[in-house]
Amino acid sequence: MNRILGEDRARATRASFDEISSDFGEYVVQAGFADVYGREGITLAQRQMINVAVLTAIGGAERQLATHINGALNVGLTPTEIVETIFHVALYAGHPRAVSALWIARDVFTDAEIL
Repeated sequence: MNRILGEDRARATRASFDEISSDFGEYVVQAGFADVYGREGITLAQRQMINVAVLTAIGGAERQLATHINGALNVGLTPTEIVETIFHVALYAGHPRAVSALWIARDVFTDAEIL
């Protein structure tokens, strides 16, 4: 979790659940980052590419998409790879979802001083 999100963001993510359900925060860490992300077979960069694709396709998860675009950058994906992932999803999930995801990517890239 620290490698993908960075230590500060990982700590903030865990803490964000404390007020409503610290158990859920622990579940996110254990089920998501320990059990699934800890598996062998694909790289963290590939996992982040999948996350960007799925979150783009389902829509309605803008905060999580921004988090995982940042995570994709943190594990070595390039802005071009992220944009191409979103572009590819447009073919299957539709242009409106891809447009929204590209706007989020633009904001993340701007905040990261990539644009």
